Amino acid sequence: MKGKVTLVGAGPGDEGLITVKGKKALLEAEVVIFDRLVGEGVLAMIPETAERIDAGKESSNHTLPQEEINKILLEKAREGKNVVRLKGGDCYLFGRGGEELELLCENNIEFCVIPGITSALAVPAYAGIPVTHRDFASSVHIITGHTRAGKQLDIDFGKYAKIKGTLVFLMGVANMEYIAGGLIDGGMDRKTPCAVIERGTTWGQKKYIGKLEDIAQTAGEAKSPSVIVVGDVCRLNSKYDWFIRQPLFGKNIIVTRPKERIGSLSDKLRKKGAHVIECPCISLESLMNKQLAEEVRSEIKQSNIVVFTSPSGVRAVMQGLMSIGADARTFGGTKLAAIGSATAGELSKYGLCADYVPENYSGEDLGKLLVKSCTQNERLLLLRAEESNRGLNRIIEAAGLHCRELAVYRTKENSTVDFTEEINSGKIDYVTFTSASTVRGFMKGHKNTDTDKFCGVCIGNSTAAEAELYGIKYIISERAELDSLVKAIEERI
Repeated sequence: MKGKVTLVGAGPGDEGLITVKGKKALLEAEVVIFDRLVGEGVLAMIPETAERIDAGKESSNHTLPQEEINKILLEKAREGKNVVRLKGGDCYLFGRGGEELELLCENNIEFCVIPGITSALAVPAYAGIPVTHRDFASSVHIITGHTRAGKQLDIDFGKYAKIKGTLVFLMGVANMEYIAGGLIDGGMDRKTPCAVIERGTTWGQKKYIGKLEDIAQTAGEAKSPSVIVVGDVCRLNSKYDWFIRQPLFGKNIIVTRPKERIGSLSDKLRKKGAHVIECPCISLESLMNKQLAEEVRSEIKQSNIVVFTSPSGVRAVMQGLMSIGADARTFGGTKLAAIGSATAGELSKYGLCADYVPENYSGEDLGKLLVKSCTQNERLLLLRAEESNRGLNRIIEAAGLHCRELAVYRTKENSTVDFTEEINSGKIDYVTFTSASTVRGFMKGHKNTDTDKFCGVCIGNSTAAEAELYGIKYIISERAELDSLVKAIEERI
């Protein structure tokens, strides 16, 4: 059975700029062949089960020649695989997408094309430059600034010099002086505003502003990938530059949450302009086999209040109950307590409403609320992780309340990636910790890390206490919430 090839435009770098359709195709891929300019956040979306093939394609240093890429697409499709060809920017705009389809057409291989956002438009937008503006330019012209090795650019500079619109040159940083000189010789005003934007839409974006006569010198340190913009619209770059004004722009932040929960914090930080490095340092393993699920169901029916201390506990319990044919009705007539809004939110996904949520999201505050709200005759059931913090238990026990505790999931401490080199070289600003176990997991994987080189950002006193044991300087969020953690970083800057 023949497979299918999908050309997907990955956008200019920011993972948020891949299209919904492109992301869906990527998540369904069995084989992904990707280029150098695909953003790291987009690459992180590739399924772990998919075969990854790096096509490289750096100027004059291709990991795979174009002809070899074409053959691989054909071979993988003939194996019956669902193949995604992931290309930076848009597939057809100087992306050689058409060339890659020729061999597929000759061999009757099914294919489709999902366009991507081109850097020609997105990168100027992230640098505060609208490529058209009725006061400055009513047209935009996209030109390649790159040729095959040993060949000269074949551009009619005289024609483009007389156009009143905006000129955008892609892949032209190595030929910047030649391009500027050609436009001036063609009759363009040497004082025409210019911009060179390096690594546009990413955390490493740099912007060089000058005039046509001096842009090659002003942007002499610019490296590929860079976009060159020529035209009066470049005058707006400072006024409209929203990207670098984000509060966390330029900050490199490691997020240590478990993989299945890492996205929510990463997204919040990215929306503030941070460069997020995902380093899951704990993994969660459900303990809910059928025997435990039956025991949990029995205990729920005998309890007045069921207490959850994490969203992971809620998920483990509900999945365990469903495995034995039970559902949310098991909690009928039972009150529910949740340690915080995230846990309460997880309960709501199953149609359950938390009756008790403390104002401050901590085990100690949840314990105080339960002591205040419960009578001595009421029976509590605590469903939580194995080897959890005992602060909640101590408060409940001191009050003489009857409580049964069952461990429904296990936390494994393991750092999946080692960023010691980046930390010790001063490239990391913050490492976020949402539990004591994330601290332990991170330090197990970074034993040779200089803890003076970064600042830990902790949720809760127990997390901060664990960080202190390892000599990590830290700040604590005001509340045990992700939004509060992000705010703590903003306020420190």
